Amino acid sequence: MRDVISGPDRREGGINTLSFWAKLAVITAVVISGLVFGAGFLIPLTFALILFVLLTAVIDWIAGQKIGDAPVPRWLAHIIGILLVLTGLGATLLILGNQATGVSEALPRYEAKLAQIIARLISAIGEENAKIVQDGIASLDYSAFAATTFNSASAFLSGFLLVLLYIPFLMSERAPMQEKLKLAAGDPETGLQIASILSDISEGVQKYVGIKTVVSLITGLLSYAVMKPMGLDFAETWSVLTFMLNFIPSIGSVLAVIFPALVALVQFDTLTPFLIIVFGCGIVQFTIGNILEPALTGKSLNLSPFMVILSLTFWTSIWGAPGALLSVPITVCVLIVFSHLPATRPVAILMSGDGQLRSSSEPERPTLGKSKPPVNSQMAAQTGEAD
Repeated sequence: MRDVISGPDRREGGINTLSFWAKLAVITAVVISGLVFGAGFLIPLTFALILFVLLTAVIDWIAGQKIGDAPVPRWLAHIIGILLVLTGLGATLLILGNQATGVSEALPRYEAKLAQIIARLISAIGEENAKIVQDGIASLDYSAFAATTFNSASAFLSGFLLVLLYIPFLMSERAPMQEKLKLAAGDPETGLQIASILSDISEGVQKYVGIKTVVSLITGLLSYAVMKPMGLDFAETWSVLTFMLNFIPSIGSVLAVIFPALVALVQFDTLTPFLIIVFGCGIVQFTIGNILEPALTGKSLNLSPFMVILSLTFWTSIWGAPGALLSVPITVCVLIVFSHLPATRPVAILMSGDGQLRSSSEPERPTLGKSKPPVNSQMAAQTGEAD
C-alpha cells in the first residue's frame, strides 16, 4: 500500500520530484534572462506582431464590406488599412513632435510658478518644513531629466522605425506561413492543433487591441474636450498621452489624470482649473473604464483581475514602460496557449476570471498533446472485450 501511494510521487520526472522543480527553476531563470537581455530585440518585434494583428483585423473588416453588390478587393483593403494605421501613427508623432519645443520653452515659466507655490507653502507649513521641500526640489537635476527624456525619445523613435520595418515582411509572410506551418507540423492533426491555437491567439489579441484602441481614442478625445476649454498648455499632447496610457491596466488611467492636473496646478493661479480637470478627466476615465469598456469587452478576455495586475508588475519590471503596454496582450496569448495544452490547462483555469475557458464551453477542439490513446491502452481495451 505504501508503494502504491508513493508511486506517483517517485516516478521519474514527476511533478513532486526534486529534479522536476530544479529543471523548472533553470528554465525559468533562462527565460527571464533572455527576456531581460534580449529586450532591445524582443520589444520592437512584439510591438510589430501586435500592430500586424491589428492591421490584419482592419484589412479583414474592410475586405468584408461591399461596394454595391461587390465585395471590396483584397488589394484595396490592404491599401486602405495600411493608410489608416499609418495616418494614426503619423498624427501621434506629429503632435508630440510639434509640441516638444513648446514644452522646453514653458519649463522656465513653470519653475517660476513653482517658486511661488513654495512661497505659499512657507507661510502655510512653516519655514523649517518648507526649507526641506525647497531643498528637495533644488536637488532635482533638470538637465539630467532632459537628457534622459531625449534618450528615451531617441530609443522610441529607433524602435518605432524598426517596427515599421518588420510590418511589410510580416504582411508578405501571412499567406505562405499557413502552408509552412502545415508542412512543419509533420501530420495533419498537429497542423490543425497549431492552426487552432494561432487562430484563437489572433482572435483574442485582435479583439483586445481593437476594443482598447477605440475606447482609448474616445477617452483621449473626451479628455481633450475637458482640457482644451480650460486653456491647459499642450492639451493635444496630454490627450495623446491619455490615449497611450489607457493601454496600461489600472495605473494608466490614474496617470492620465495626474499629469495634466499637475500642469494645471502650476500653470493657473487658482485651483478652479485644477479641480475641473481632476474631476472632469476622472469622470471620463471612470465612466469609460467601468461602464463602456466592460460592455464592449464582455468576458472575451476572461482574465483574472489579480493576473492583470501581476502581469503588469512582471512585464514592467522586465521591459519598463513598453512592458506595461504589452502586459495584457502577452498574458492573453499565454492564457490561450495554456488552455490548449492538457498539462497547463489547470494553470489557464487559475489565470482566467471565472474558471470557464473558451474551449470548455464550445465543442471539444484539438489540444496539443491530446492524441489517439496509446497502443498499450488500445491493446488492454481489446483484451477486455475479448474476455
